[in-house]
Amino acid sequence: MSLQPWAGALCACCGLPFPSSHALDSVEARCGECRNHQPAFDGARSYGLYTGNLRKAVLRVKFSGDERLGSHLGELLASTWDSLPHADELQAPLIVPVPLHPSRRRERGFNQSELLAAGLVRALARRSPPVNARLEKSCLLRKRPTTPQTGLSVSARRENLRGAFEVVAPDDIRGRAIVLVDDVMTTGATISACARALKRAGAGKVMGLTLARATPQFPDLAPIESDNTVDGFGQPST
Repeated sequence: MSLQPWAGALCACCGLPFPSSHALDSVEARCGECRNHQPAFDGARSYGLYTGNLRKAVLRVKFSGDERLGSHLGELLASTWDSLPHADELQAPLIVPVPLHPSRRRERGFNQSELLAAGLVRALARRSPPVNARLEKSCLLRKRPTTPQTGLSVSARRENLRGAFEVVAPDDIRGRAIVLVDDVMTTGATISACARALKRAGAGKVMGLTLARATPQFPDLAPIESDNTVDGFGQPST
């Protein structure tokens, strides 16, 4: 399975891919949403577009619990690390996966964001020089279930997540740089809601790092086909 990172123009704040490099001609290369509503996070980036093989890989991890593939995809996030705004200021950052509500986690049996975050931490430790990042899975809680964000407007997404997250260990994150990890970012409402809760509890800079970015400017119209013949690395499944 070939997975390609996004290498084109993007929003300097949230990392939204631009279909044309002309957007970079402006004084501040920001998307319309970031110009109109400053997000709570200090910057966000995504590895690639939520299309093609990357979309298939995300769905495979999310609904099949393929931990091996999830770890591999998390390692891909390390290649996007240096493109994070303020990356050079992230000293001993905490890597925090976006949490699921306990009821959803029990239903699914795992949190795909934790798989990605664990793979990212391992990959960062192998860099030269290594990034001294620590996985922190329990400081942030999704305290109430929310309806799926799919199909909601930007404002409805923000309202849906209002007050949904809570920091349960503020002493662990006070003054710390934090990188939130999730599988897919669409409008940034989830990352922003998490960042808002973390900053209210005393966190320092809060960044977002996701595997894929979904945007109507780059739609994926191809159907997702079931493929039980190969695993996430293009090898025959067993």
